[in-house]
Amino acid sequence: MARQGRRGRSGGREAEVDPFYDMLFNMLIAFVFCFIIALLAMNPKALKAGDIPAKAEYIVTVSWPDMNPDDIDAWAQDPAGNLVWFRAREAGLMHLDRDDRGLSNDTIVVNGRQVVNPLNQEVVSLRGIATGEYTINAHYYETKDGQPVEATVSVVKINPRAEVVYYGQATLARKGDEATLVRFTVLPDGSVGQISTLPKPLVQRY
Repeated sequence: MARQGRRGRSGGREAEVDPFYDMLFNMLIAFVFCFIIALLAMNPKALKAGDIPAKAEYIVTVSWPDMNPDDIDAWAQDPAGNLVWFRAREAGLMHLDRDDRGLSNDTIVVNGRQVVNPLNQEVVSLRGIATGEYTINAHYYETKDGQPVEATVSVVKINPRAEVVYYGQATLARKGDEATLVRFTVLPDGSVGQISTLPKPLVQRY
């Protein structure tokens, strides 16, 4: 009976000590984690390029003047003939990351107050290398003021470092107009070859 009593007291002490050791262990884990984060922050070279998989090879941005109320749509076609636009936001290796409708979807509520994002831009990412020609068009989808709109396009190669491979502009005179902003060819090594603005309609079939 005495032996059972000692076992009971011993078990009670273990129950008191375990949470303390758990707390110490968790603090140790947190300390080690914070130390690693601080070490990486002090030594960015510790994060090699191959350690984090790239999310995109190219970023294409179609923009028009800030605070402009009109709706300009980006259309993109890849070498296989796949099309990306606001009703088909993903095709092949292309993805429409942002569909901007002028001022229609640029208002958000922050702390009970309406905040307007003045930027007008649509973003298409190419999430891999598919060789051949890509076409980027702008379509004047809807107007609030009936005025011409100047659309701008930038093509940025992301890897191994950010590089602007093309920047250009085109004027859309009225609702329904379509303009080829740029056509560019991606080579097997991922670089850009031929670039042109030769018109190539993409919207007419829809």
